[in-house]
Amino acid sequence: MHRRNFLQNTSAFLAGSALFPSALRAMAPSDRVNVAVIGVNGMGFSDLNGLLNHPETNCVALCDVDENVLNKRAAELAKKNIKVQLYSDYRKLLENKDIDAVVIGTPDHWHCLQMTDACSAGKDVYVEKPIGNSIAECRAMMEAQQRHNRVVQVGQWQRSMQHFNDAIAFVHSGKLGNVRLVKVWAYMGWMKPVEKQNITTPPAGVNYDAWLGPATKRPFDPNRFHFNFRWYWDYAGGLMTDWGVHLIDYALYGMKASNPVSVVASGGKFAYPDDAAETPDTLTAIYQFEGFNMQWEHATGIDGGPYGRTHGIAFIGNNGTLVLDRGGWEVIPEKGKMEAIPYTKASDNGLVKHTRNFLDVIKSRNMADLKCDIKTGANVAINAQMGNIAFRTGEKVYWNAGEGKFTSKDANKYITPEYHNNYKLPK
Repeated sequence: MHRRNFLQNTSAFLAGSALFPSALRAMAPSDRVNVAVIGVNGMGFSDLNGLLNHPETNCVALCDVDENVLNKRAAELAKKNIKVQLYSDYRKLLENKDIDAVVIGTPDHWHCLQMTDACSAGKDVYVEKPIGNSIAECRAMMEAQQRHNRVVQVGQWQRSMQHFNDAIAFVHSGKLGNVRLVKVWAYMGWMKPVEKQNITTPPAGVNYDAWLGPATKRPFDPNRFHFNFRWYWDYAGGLMTDWGVHLIDYALYGMKASNPVSVVASGGKFAYPDDAAETPDTLTAIYQFEGFNMQWEHATGIDGGPYGRTHGIAFIGNNGTLVLDRGGWEVIPEKGKMEAIPYTKASDNGLVKHTRNFLDVIKSRNMADLKCDIKTGANVAINAQMGNIAFRTGEKVYWNAGEGKFTSKDANKYITPEYHNNYKLPK
């Protein structure tokens, strides 16, 4: 299921299953969690709907720099008899002492500042993936969570799905034999060229300077705004960080891996060479770990991925191969070495379970119970950044885990981003 269908189907499911405010009024105020959302255009609002599926959630505020989106979402909540305060500046929202937790659903280049500010303000945080848009941002976010001891759940909701965890348990059982190669891929047939536009004036109601935040000051470009920000280096890392963090996460989880020894990547704009996007539409990255290789590949405009799947993870062992995606998992045996395991379909809603876990840990304060804590989110985001850095430098890059940097000066330039417009990277 690609991202747009996921958003549509999840929103429809949650809208139909969310409890009515009368159920909320029956709960003691001390049992309710007052939630606000920063960035409500896409996944931020889907995350909120996931939270509203649980009776203790009380949405009290929304924030967005696009008042058109903000008013639209407020009207949708009003139809459910949920009245909220509206903010255009997230810092003002964080001053609201009634807010217990915030959802951060803004573009990637804003995640670090908003999450660290939220932790500093004493809020628990559900932050969308990838947690940061650079290695240094991921480090700053981990440090902020530890310093302020806040609950931080990363929106990699597959971590809460039963079939994903059943598949990983099978990998860990050793039945596949020695796993020497893990393939991870995302083939996005629905992605079309990003057509160039000449519009340079932001729409009415959009605070474009606030949208840019720490990113380079540029004239307004509708291609860089809302959904398509993903395909520009100023704000994100293309499919490697958009889908890669979901899928590479499970490759690392299955192999109990953290830092690679080296990464090499090759690709480019082969499908749509003249469109407006910057990030590669075709990319292959090979990560060398101790004892195995991990191969990432993505392609836009194509659905015919490995094993007949648009996306997935394949653990290739001496005895057989386990293939896993959002729809289910199966084991394809090597001849005469093990029994096949037929395709087992997914049976639950990851977003509903992930938000349930977040609320439970807010109340228990037992950080070990989080399905996707800040360290897990940082580990995969950093690995995705390494793949992009290898591509952007054109080098095979080597990682010095002891020093926390590459052996290449050119690669190390990408570890820490340059912040602009008077914003400072959190220390």
